[in-house]
Amino acid sequence: MTGQGRTPGPDHPIGVEPEGARVVARVGDRVVAETEAALTLREASYPPVRYFPLADVDPGALRPSPTTTRCPYKGTATYRTLVVGEGEEVVDAVWAYEEPYPAVAEIAGYVAFDPGRVQVTVEP
Repeated sequence: MTGQGRTPGPDHPIGVEPEGARVVARVGDRVVAETEAALTLREASYPPVRYFPLADVDPGALRPSPTTTRCPYKGTATYRTLVVGEGEEVVDAVWAYEEPYPAVAEIAGYVAFDPGRVQVTVEP
């Protein structure tokens, strides 16, 4: 991990907590992940993001991507492409903070899905 990142506070709050329900990620009809161990990250005024344990994601659906981004509060995100069918991919639809900053250390080993391209639902 490089650095400690910016510290969340009243001007930019971040919280991570267990979702407490079954969470499913789908592309069309294909389930690419499902878990009862999701974490929900709430950051400032952004919509909540559900993080799935990597072990609960279909490993055959993931392909590494060279893309990375940096968040001053969470660290460096690495991306993966979803392979959802024969020759069908959703590029950079999955991200992970493999070495997150201490404020969000709980999300290490978890991945999130781009909500504009992957349907994530919380089910009863």
